[in-house]
Amino acid sequence: MTRIRTSSGELLIELQRSTGAPLHQQLESGIRARIRDGLLRAGSVMPSTRSFAEDLGLSRGVVVEAYQQLVAEGYLISRGGGYTEVAAVAAISAAGAGSMPDGEPRIDFRYSRPDVSQFPRAAWLRSMRRVLNETPDRTLAYLDGRGTGELRTALADYLNRVRGTAARPEHMLVCHGFAQGSRLLLKVLAAQGYRCLAVEDPSDDDLRRTAAEAGLTAVGVPVLEGGIDVDALERSGADVVLVTSAHQFPTGAVMSAETRAALVAWAARRDGLVIEDDYDAEFRYDREPVGAIQGLMPDRVAYAGTASKTLAPGLRLGWMILPPRLVEPMSRAKLMDDRGSPVFDQLAFADFVARGEFDRHLRRMRPRYRKLRDTLMERLAVRVPELVPTGISAGLHVLVMLPEGLTESAVQAAALERGLGVYGLAPYWVNPPGPGGFVFGYGGLTVSSVIEGVDLLAEAVAVARSV
Repeated sequence: MTRIRTSSGELLIELQRSTGAPLHQQLESGIRARIRDGLLRAGSVMPSTRSFAEDLGLSRGVVVEAYQQLVAEGYLISRGGGYTEVAAVAAISAAGAGSMPDGEPRIDFRYSRPDVSQFPRAAWLRSMRRVLNETPDRTLAYLDGRGTGELRTALADYLNRVRGTAARPEHMLVCHGFAQGSRLLLKVLAAQGYRCLAVEDPSDDDLRRTAAEAGLTAVGVPVLEGGIDVDALERSGADVVLVTSAHQFPTGAVMSAETRAALVAWAARRDGLVIEDDYDAEFRYDREPVGAIQGLMPDRVAYAGTASKTLAPGLRLGWMILPPRLVEPMSRAKLMDDRGSPVFDQLAFADFVARGEFDRHLRRMRPRYRKLRDTLMERLAVRVPELVPTGISAGLHVLVMLPEGLTESAVQAAALERGLGVYGLAPYWVNPPGPGGFVFGYGGLTVSSVIEGVDLLAEAVAVARSV
């Protein structure tokens, strides 16, 4: 990337020394305004604090304080080697255009987007180098459908330690994320005689389409404060159920101990299967996480996890812990589908997990995501208090419910005119219509963009009310 070096002359920072306003705040405001106006583009390298202070006739501490504040807000990034550059904050054009040139919202609250800029490249490169240097030639041949033994062993050790699973490497399967794993699993289940899949209502609609393609009927079961309604599940006639027990999508509910016990009892009584999507389990901000259901009944639970939210969706790395009876048919299905996942990626991830780099990355990301969530909640409470959040403090999304008199479509349209992408709850209801609301994803945003986004949302809500 070509870097644009700046100077105090190019920045045109005007300091009013006679006003009494703190100089570091004036400097912050001047730089912030130029970034937001598009006069300082993403990647531009800022002057050193020492030279900038000399040019402006300030103490170096004043410039350091201003830079530190702008780094905290997400406008600047402090790089190794002692330089600071402008972050990838979209500029607002002089004409005030709301959207980017390709039509995408300038600030996008789409869910399921982690901060891929924080991908641990250096640690991943170290793992990849070790793999390239040390992997025996025979490992590069065709593998069985379950994936490399190294990754299955590393994941089993990690999940048993952190998620309370009862995983054995021989019962695990590596796949291209939850999308492939669930698609193969539903096809295998349909071939074994399963007929009806129960899903949480509301829930992501992707698996409903996948179930239909596999020949299964999908039915919705209400989500209560403590998780899926097991009594309603019993009445549904389903023989397999998908749950997001650690942090339900999209309500944010966590499955209670009573519901977990009832769900396990249902599976045993019904001779059924529980598919546990361990969605968002790694990111808890105000309490200890609960263990996976799989640890309670390994023979009745198919557990699914993925690196998409924790590292990057582009890795396409996922895994399943399967009941023993499903291991061979799933392994055959995987081989028929794509002949297996790339071996170097699997081995690099195995090394990454085994050496504790995965744990370190998660510890580093939790406070970052918590800050974004706290900022979102605080700003919503101030600017649009009529939008009521639900769920626990966890994960990468928040659901807020709409009050009477507001519709999702009206708010969405007004928001988009302002370059803001917000996404309604309507598509996630299995049995519509349900209450209106919005699912806010914040993982890939900055603190400053969250604040500005909520401010734009407040304007959109005001417009929607007046229509």
